[in-house]
Order: sequence, then C-alpha cells, then structure tokens
Amino acid sequence: MRFGVLGPLVAEDARGDVGLNGPRHRAVLARLLIARGRVVPVERLVDDLWERPPEGAVGAVQTFVGALRRALEPDRAPREPARLLVTVDRGYALRADSVDAWDFEAAVTTARELVDAHRADAALSQVDTALALWRGPAYAGFADEGWARGEVSRLTELRLLAEELRAEALLALGRAAEAIPELESRVRENPLRENGSRLLALALYRSGRQSDALAVLRTTRALLADELGLDPGAGLRDLEAGILAQAPRLAPPVPKIAERPLIGRAAELARLDEAATRSRLVLISGDAGVGKTALAEAFSARLAAQGWATAWGSNPDDEGLPPAYAWSRILTTLADAGYGAAPTASPVTGDPMTARRRWHRAVASSLAGAAPLLLVLDDLHWAGEETLALLTSVLAEPVLIVATYRGSDPSARLTEFLGRAARVEPTRIYLGGLPETDVAGLVRVTTGEEIDPETAAAIHRRSGGNAFFVRELARLLASEGPAALDAVPPGVRDVVRHRVEALPDTAREVVRRAAVIGTDVDLRLLEALSGKTALDATEIAVQHGFLTETGPHRFRFSHALVRDTLYHDLSRSRCAREHGRIAEALESLRPDDVDALAHHYVLSEEHAGRAAHYAKAAAEKAESRFAQAEAARLWDAALTAYDRSGATDAAERLELIMGKARASAVSGGLGQSRRHRAEALELAEKLDDPLLTARVIGAFDIPAIWTESDDPALASRIAAAVERTLAALPEERTAERCRLLATLAVELRNAGGRRAREAAREAETLARRLDDPALLAFALNARFLQSFDRAGLASRRAGIGAELVDLASRHRLVTFEVLGHLVLVQAKSALADFAAADRHAESADELGEKYGLPLVAVFTRWYRAMRTATTGPGGEAAYRAAAAGLAGTAMSGVDNGILALALFCDRIQRGLPREATEESYGAYESWCRPVHPIPDSPRDLLYEARTCLHAVVAIETGDRTLMDRLYAELLPAAEEIAGAGSGMLTLRPVARYLGDLATALGRHDAAAAHYRQAHAIAVEAGSPHWG
Repeated sequence: MRFGVLGPLVAEDARGDVGLNGPRHRAVLARLLIARGRVVPVERLVDDLWERPPEGAVGAVQTFVGALRRALEPDRAPREPARLLVTVDRGYALRADSVDAWDFEAAVTTARELVDAHRADAALSQVDTALALWRGPAYAGFADEGWARGEVSRLTELRLLAEELRAEALLALGRAAEAIPELESRVRENPLRENGSRLLALALYRSGRQSDALAVLRTTRALLADELGLDPGAGLRDLEAGILAQAPRLAPPVPKIAERPLIGRAAELARLDEAATRSRLVLISGDAGVGKTALAEAFSARLAAQGWATAWGSNPDDEGLPPAYAWSRILTTLADAGYGAAPTASPVTGDPMTARRRWHRAVASSLAGAAPLLLVLDDLHWAGEETLALLTSVLAEPVLIVATYRGSDPSARLTEFLGRAARVEPTRIYLGGLPETDVAGLVRVTTGEEIDPETAAAIHRRSGGNAFFVRELARLLASEGPAALDAVPPGVRDVVRHRVEALPDTAREVVRRAAVIGTDVDLRLLEALSGKTALDATEIAVQHGFLTETGPHRFRFSHALVRDTLYHDLSRSRCAREHGRIAEALESLRPDDVDALAHHYVLSEEHAGRAAHYAKAAAEKAESRFAQAEAARLWDAALTAYDRSGATDAAERLELIMGKARASAVSGGLGQSRRHRAEALELAEKLDDPLLTARVIGAFDIPAIWTESDDPALASRIAAAVERTLAALPEERTAERCRLLATLAVELRNAGGRRAREAAREAETLARRLDDPALLAFALNARFLQSFDRAGLASRRAGIGAELVDLASRHRLVTFEVLGHLVLVQAKSALADFAAADRHAESADELGEKYGLPLVAVFTRWYRAMRTATTGPGGEAAYRAAAAGLAGTAMSGVDNGILALALFCDRIQRGLPREATEESYGAYESWCRPVHPIPDSPRDLLYEARTCLHAVVAIETGDRTLMDRLYAELLPAAEEIAGAGSGMLTLRPVARYLGDLATALGRHDAAAAHYRQAHAIAVEAGSPHWG
C-alpha cells in the first residue's frame, strides 16, 4: 500500500486507487500518516477532528477507523487482526511502508550530498525525481488544521530547499540561464528568503545580466531592512561585493568538452603500436559492440598525431551500395587531403578480369604516394567481394591496414579472404569484454556519473564487459536510476532482435528455449527438451555469438542482456509452459538442484504443490547461506504456491508463514514480518498444540538492539501466548522452554519489569546447560535487553556484546555477530571509548553489506551522527540525514520522536539554552517539554539521558527531595556519557549532571570531584566544548 500526501491525500494498492470515504475518514488517515507510525490516542484524534467534540465522538472515530480498515485491507477476514491500521492500547497507529513524503525527504537528502560531493549531474537527476512526486500542496485539504500545520510547513520548507538545490546543480553545470525563470518565481513568492535571492542574483550575473543581479540584491536588502530591521547575511553581502569587483570566483564553470578516451585497451593499443613497425595487416575481431571501432579510431588518431596519413572506409550493412564502397570512401578522403586524384576504373572493352586487375594496380600505386599511410576498413564482415578482392591486392603495398570484423559466424567470402591474408602473417587482436575494473571508467566518460564498485559489478555482470552494452546501461542508469539496471536498453534490444532473425529456425527455437533455462545452459537439459538436434542448433548459436561453450555440455549466453531480450520477447503463456517443461526435465536430471527447480516450478504457474515444496527447500538453503532477501522472496513464493495448491495442512502453512516472517525481518521488511507473526500466532493457538505453538513462537529468533518495541500490542499478545504455552509445555522440553523464556524477555523489552529480567536469566542458564550456540546467542540478546535495571551498566553490556561477537563468529551466526558489534558500539560510546566504538561500527557495516542486512546501516549512520555531535558543530545536519534513513523501516519504536530528542540533547550538550523548538517529541515529550510531575524514565538505552534531563528540571525547580533521589540513581553511571549508550544521541558526561546536582544540594566537595571526572571524560571523548 502506497500513500500520497504531496498533494490531495491518496492511497494506492496493486489494484489502483483505494476509495477513501468522507472528509473525517480522510482526516483520520492524514493524522495517522503525520504521526509516522507512532500511536495517536483516540482522545487526541477526537480533539483534532472537532473543535467542540459531539456526544459519541469516540464511537465516531472507531467507525471511521473501521471503514478505513475495510478500504485499506479489503482481503482481510472478518476476525483477522488488522495489519496496517492497528489498535494499540487506547489509540491507533498506521504501519505504512511507502509514503511519497518519505521518499521525497530521502531524495532531497541524497541530492544535498551529491551537490556537496560536486556531482551536479547526479544531483539534478535526483532532485528532479524528488520534485516530480509533488501533485499539489502537501496534505491538501488539511493544511489549516492545527495538527497538520507543522508537517505541512516542514514539507513546504523542504520543497523550497529542493528547488534551491536544483538551481545550485544547474549553476554548477554552467546552465545558469535555465535556473533563472524558476528562481524568479520563487523569489517573488518568498522575497525574504536570502538563499533564493542569492542564487537568482548569481544566475543573472553568470548569464551576463550584471545590473539585474545587483537589482535583486538591492531589493532584498531593502525588504530585509523595511520589514525585519535586518541587514543581509554574509552570503548576500559577499556576492554583491564579488559582482561589483568582477571577482573571478563568480565566473561560470567552464563546460568540460566531453572526451571519449579509450577505456581498458592499453595492452591492445601497445600491440597496434608494435604492429605499425613490422606488419602490413592488423585484424581486430570480436563481438558486436565490444569496441573494435573505438580501438581502431584511437589508434588512427595516435598515428595521425605522429604525421601519418590516415583514411577510413566503412562497410555498411546495405546491399544497395556500389561495389567497393569502402575503397571509394578511402580514395576520396586521400584525394581531398591532397594526395592526388582518386583513380577511376576504365570502361571494360576487353577481358573484364584484366580490366579489374588494372584498376586494382592503379589503386595500389596511388596509395604509395601517401606513405606513411594507415587505412582502416571497418566492419569487414559486411564487405562485398570486390572490397575484399581489392584489399587482397593492396596487401602487397607498403601500407598499414587495420581491418575490424565480427568473429562469430564469418561469411564464406570473409573466411576465404582470411585464408589468403594468412600469407602476410597479420597481427591478430581479439577483443573480449572489458574487465570489471574498467567499467566505472567507461560509465564516467559516457554519462559523467561516478559509480560505486557494486554498481560496476552489476553492470559488468549484465553486459559481459561489452562496451556498447555498458554505455547503454550507463545511460539507462543516469536517466532512471539503479533499479533500471534490471531492464534491457532499447538499443540493445533492437540489435539482438535483428541478429536472432538471421538464425535458422531450429537454432532460433533452441536459443529461445535456452533463454528460459537461464544464463547458464546445460546441453543435456536442452537435449531432453529438444532432442538430439539440440547440439547442432547450439553450435550454430555459438557461431553466431549468442552462446559460448564453457565446458563439456555447458554453455552460457555471451551477454546477460542478450538472454534477457530473448526471454522478455516471449509471451507470458509460452514462458510459463516452457518453465513447466524445464522443471519436469530437471527433476529427472538434477533432483537436488532445489534452486533451479523452485525457480522453474514457481514461474510455470502450474504444479503448485511441487512449486511450494521446492521453494521452501530453496528458501531454507538461502537462509543457510545468509541470503536473507532471497530467502524472503522464496518463502513468499512457497506460501503463495501452497495456498494456490488447495492443501490444508495447518502446520505446514505455519512453517511457511514463520519462514517468511523471519527472513523479512532480517532483510529489512519489519512491518511485513510483524503482520506474518501475528497471523501465525493466531493460527497456531487455534490448533491447541503447545509444542507446535512453541515452535511457531520460537521460530522468530531475530536479534533486537533497541529497547522500545515497534509494536507493543503485538508484543503483549506474544508475551501472553508465551506464558500460556510455558504453562502447558511438558517440563522435559528444555530447549523449547529456553527459547520461549528468551522470547518473553525480548518481546517485553523496557516494559517487562521483574518478570522479563527473570525470564532472561533463566533462558541464559538453560542455554548454557544445553550447550546450543544459537540458543545461547538468543538468550544473550534477551539478557542484553533486560540489562537496564539501574544506571551505569555499560560495562556489563560490553561483556555481553563481546561474548556475542566471539560466539557468533565461531558458529557463523551472522545476525547475532552484527548484534554483538552494535551492542559494543553502544557500550563503548557510553564509556567514551570511541576508538573501539568506531571499529565495531565498521565491522557491523562490513557484515551488513556482505550479507545484505539493510537495517544495520540505519544504526551505524545514527552512531556517526552522534560522533559528529560530540566533536563540535554539525550535529544537527548529521542527525537529520540519519533520520531520513528511518523512513520506511517500520521501526516505530526507534522512530518515536528520536530526531526531536537528538536535536534537543544536541543543543544542551553544546551549551545552548534548553529550548523545545520541535512540534512534537513523541515518546520523549515529558522530558523535553516537561509538565509536572515528570514520570520516571523507563529502564532502557535512554535511561541515563532522560534522568539527566529530569535532573536539570529538578535543579531549576529546587526540588531537593527529587534531586537527592536522582543523584542516587545516576551515581552508578558516573563514568559514562549520558545518552551515548544508545549509540544514537548524547548529552554530556553523567558526572557533569552529578556535579550540578551535588552543587544544588550543597555537597561542594563531591561536586568538585564530579566536575573533575567530567572534564577527564570530555578530554577522552575528544569533546572540548563540554568544558
């Protein structure tokens, strides 16, 4: 389900627009979207919907919610819990995964980074994509509502920033004139926005309109003085001074002339240089598009620079051209360069062969006067008989000839020529695909884009290093983004289709069937499908360059793009039928190849039972090799096929649901994962089988790093089910009991109290007794989440993290190894050991990147934002960039006011006034905008931070009883930094706040000791501004 708020409110699913009822229904949906997954109490909804709530307002809200649920989840069964618009305590939350405003915010953040990195082309593309998401004013229809004003204002400001970023990108590209019309419009609408005026003035100046530029600056100066009583900022003042002084720094960037250097062919160029001194003929062969012509062009340019005469003759694929067309072009070129008139063929009056030889000698002798001379005959595979005959005659002359041709399936006349040419011992150069290391360079010279190694590897894999294919993919990447790399560029598609039509019928049929099999083709499988003629047809495909032989009975498509073109040109019905036939043949040939069997059976859209069986086996195999995104896809395919098969085994279906939930969580689909867990739990309890329920609950042993639940309602349901199952479970089922106890502690997190702590301790004891590494890792996770019963336990958590890293690395428990590193990032940060925290963040990133765990980077980005904040200015921008990464993660327990809290703490740790400037602080409202009495902090990762904020208020109000209690609670954490143990935000050292409390309580010696300790921690942390 995708929601649109950048314009009128819309909701869309796979079937199209979702019909939303009246204005109140739409208002409820809009209000929940603004909450970004956080719970909105029903009383708050009532106050937001009505200025004077009528009788029965709560019931009306419930009616609106019910109608929205039916619209948003039309396929949900009557008693099935809602998965999207959920009830939590006395409120509602919308578990949205896709919202255009979130995509817009992320795209603007990326564009800003690209501008800062001087990648203006990419920034312009990114910001244009972002602005295209707008369909009108944000939250149109609700902009005047008090609950919407803050978010509307924020998004509107972000849109203005995006438009200014677009102007910056255009200016950086030397396209100042294009930026002017839009900037003029924006400055009229926002005349006091100094950056808009600055950009407009700069664009005008760079377009040769100096007086207009100065007029903009003077108008802005006057408006600021008249309306605000302010002088212009430094940016406007510097620009005005620069314009008046004609400062060189304001000159437009000089557009770079697009150079097309030859990429990745240094060795081949060296061989050509050598050939120029000892050969008469160089033959360059290779597949279509591999770069034969580019190599010949580069060599020709090099010799021309050395004083050689050069002439070029192409052989177009056009039978309507005159004979020896390529030679006509060469002779005309030489004549135009002053090397004498081109010889003409005399009228044939006698023996035609004699006349032909006479003309050939005339051509050859005319070339002698241009020495040193290089002739290039391009596309020799299309050359006619006369062109090749004349070339044979010229080989005797002191002329260097470079000829390019396709090595696959040469014509009979080209084969005959190559045999004759062997007598002159030509230099032969075969061009294969570019190596992966050269792909990024070719992309750069094609589009100006810089790409990372992963993208280069993807392009190389898709193109086989073929230069033409790489350039086409580069253009597709530049215009449509990384997701487009899975498509086939139109230019490639046309070339492949043209070549396929030239194949014999049997070869065409086999190569299309091979495309359905995949990139790698087993001859035995082809023979099982097409008979013994498959080998002959396959060899024809090899001769034509479609396939290459990689070993006995093994073939591969020469380029993935060729295979994709062939595959996508088949109808869906033909594809499905071929996949079914392939799957049945594979069962006999390779019954253990579950990946291939799952692939073909699922795509056959038939044999649903076998599709479910093999997809499940392939999903388990993918999980075993830590390919979690692939596992999630396969579990989904298995579940879909199982439901389509008509089978009714509830236990089997439960296993499929939990597999999908588990893999989705690890691969980043937390919202989807929670929905599947809820569905599986409800189904398991209906079966009244404690062992089965225990297995279902225990199957979700996904590591958890944050101490607030993303879905408290579901967590409570699971905890209640755990308690019921523990009571019914036979005493001897120790492993199941251990996993259930750990699950209880993990689910309850910071709301579990004594029961959750006891469950974690018992789970750890049982796991150590059982000597089960995976079970112990999960129990250690539970113990970590319940290690917040008092302040100052960072050292204990560091021990848990170290044991997790050691245990998980020895037993290849990758997700728990990542958890261990993240726990150490938090604990070492609390202890001011940022060097160690940096190392663990780097290790976590490496594992996340290697094994495709996207949520790892969310936490490490926040950690690095916190590190930026500890070292001085820049924290706000870093925090906002990190917060953009939370959009769409469905981690509402984390994204519950965390950005607002981080910015609030950042002001305090930098010594600025404690001002609550954000509209909402979510779960942290009571500590940032306190209303007495302030509640005690939950015992979690932010316990020390909240308690220090509480202490600041207690000191301000002079509440000695409260100060005395908070002092005692914080004292065990005297060696830690407040908040840094979260790995996401920071205040100052706890000792600083203890010193303030001790001073207020009259304990001056203790205060002095605390201040000394705080200073030492500040020095160790590299944070001199903490004083």
